[in-house]
Amino acid sequence: MLTIIGCGNLNRNDDAVGAIIAQRLQQFLAENPYPNVQVYDCGTAGMEVMFQARGSKHLVIIDASSTGSEPGAVFKVPGKELEALPEPSYNLHDFRWDNALAAGRKIFKDDFPQEVTVYLIEAENLDFGLELSSAVKRAADIVFAEVTEIIRNYAGN
Repeated sequence: MLTIIGCGNLNRNDDAVGAIIAQRLQQFLAENPYPNVQVYDCGTAGMEVMFQARGSKHLVIIDASSTGSEPGAVFKVPGKELEALPEPSYNLHDFRWDNALAAGRKIFKDDFPQEVTVYLIEAENLDFGLELSSAVKRAADIVFAEVTEIIRNYAGN
């Protein structure tokens, strides 16, 4: 199973890019069904990322980043590089997808994806709002095309 998860807050402009790409991929799969491929918009729910990824062979996560890089820059990173155990907290909002990767591997062991790829798109505007910046829109198109190619290649295996 290939699982693709988009993350982000739809009310924070460029932060929504992962969720928006996931929604586009869901539409793509509705028009072009591929067995053993599932796509989720997990918003900002790290715990949901952990449970949706369970049982998959390959996981792709898509999210916005804020590193000070050029807006719209796309980073493709192995998930192992970004795994981070969560800090002790009583608030599930503090449990992010990077925490989900580390915790999911620890809890679910062999039932958690061994192959994880993360696409991060550098945000330009994280203020409250509903629009992607033009740089992030262009990057979203690039990532959408790459991930649809992953879907096609995965289905061909």
